[in-house]
Amino acid sequence: MPTLQEIAAYAQDSAQKQGIHKYDVYGSTVDETSVQVDQGEPKQVKASQRASVIVRVWNEEGLVGVTTTTDVDPNGISLALQTAADASTFGAKEHIPDFSPEATAPLAAVDYETVPASDVQDLIKTLVDAEKAVLEAHPAIVSVPYNGIAQRQIDRFYLNSAGAQRREERSYASLYLYSKTEQEGKKPRSAGAMRVERGLPQIDVEACIQETVEKTRSHLDYRSIDSGKYPVVFSAEAFLSLLNAFSNLFNAQSILDNRSLSTAESLGTQIAVPLLTVFDDALHPENVSADTFDGEGTPTRRLPIIENGVLSNFLHSAGTAKRMGAQPTGHASIGAKVSVDANFYHVMAGQPSDQALSLETAENVIFIDDVQALHAGVNALQGSFSLPFDGWLVNQGEKVSIDSATVAGDFRELLKSIVQVEAESEITPGGICPRIWVESLSITGEA
Repeated sequence: MPTLQEIAAYAQDSAQKQGIHKYDVYGSTVDETSVQVDQGEPKQVKASQRASVIVRVWNEEGLVGVTTTTDVDPNGISLALQTAADASTFGAKEHIPDFSPEATAPLAAVDYETVPASDVQDLIKTLVDAEKAVLEAHPAIVSVPYNGIAQRQIDRFYLNSAGAQRREERSYASLYLYSKTEQEGKKPRSAGAMRVERGLPQIDVEACIQETVEKTRSHLDYRSIDSGKYPVVFSAEAFLSLLNAFSNLFNAQSILDNRSLSTAESLGTQIAVPLLTVFDDALHPENVSADTFDGEGTPTRRLPIIENGVLSNFLHSAGTAKRMGAQPTGHASIGAKVSVDANFYHVMAGQPSDQALSLETAENVIFIDDVQALHAGVNALQGSFSLPFDGWLVNQGEKVSIDSATVAGDFRELLKSIVQVEAESEITPGGICPRIWVESLSITGEA
């Protein structure tokens, strides 16, 4: 890819020749390699290089046109500027996007070193060895049907005609293992684990193998449970899945589109128990894909969303911030329409709990490790959910796998029914979170 200065120079030159006075450009290139294996042999090996550039042009009437291209050479940028300028004639006349007022503000200093891509043979060998270790760990494990190692090198930039210029490079690699069992007279059981790091050498492959095996073993002896109300403990991954599914609670674009459980007046209201605090922190040291700026060039930051149960901030783009009299927060994804998305959650305890709950002493508690079918089981506009899950019935530290069950409730009521946010946190690809204890939820066992 050309340097940022080169792209900015020929974008400016082309814009001047075409009489374009206001524009911005966001682009990224991704080099990705991924492998999958099956019974010790490579099943799929992919290598790709993708480029995506989004160009916006504002015309003399202030209307904006948007186009995309895969070319970052002078001809590609010139044609994209021309196409976007032509499209601006048909631009929306209401809620017109504009440059972020923070597109030229200083970025956070982040100590981030990219890791060179590993050789494909190293990826294959690592995954073959991991699959073999899982298969040999227990006679009931007959396959690892879903597995993969992927590595990405990402180069992204933003510039505009007001002088903004941003660029950064990132790298990360991921490992995923998901096992399947077969036992006579029993249903197949499955379990999985995932690790994400800045490069393949940093991934703790052995820990991923052990987590997959231990979870699989724990599900071999299972039983049905009676339907009813149970105290529930959510794992970090399970709670973050629910939190993200109902992120319209604090998404400014959703609120403005009337597709949210919140309104503009919800700021400052108590939406959860004081035990809960949630940040969105793109710059957290454990976020291996940390971005220092969003699609509009706004610097990312550590943003409190819920503080001691109180809704304290919405996630904003430049456009939503302008409409709501706020500041952009670094959560914009640029496109034909600017969208707003969370970066990296950091959930922690707020006010101290007056209870000291533990799975070692608790009785008849449902421990939910993973919720499934979020696309079908969540009604984000009503706040309700009904989801199948993987988990255990826990009695004084003894875990018994649950055959098949669903958990149902209202997310707003769930937030106000939390009775403990544990102190120890777990790192997941989507954020950092401890176990979350909820007073009770409806569990439906297999009929």
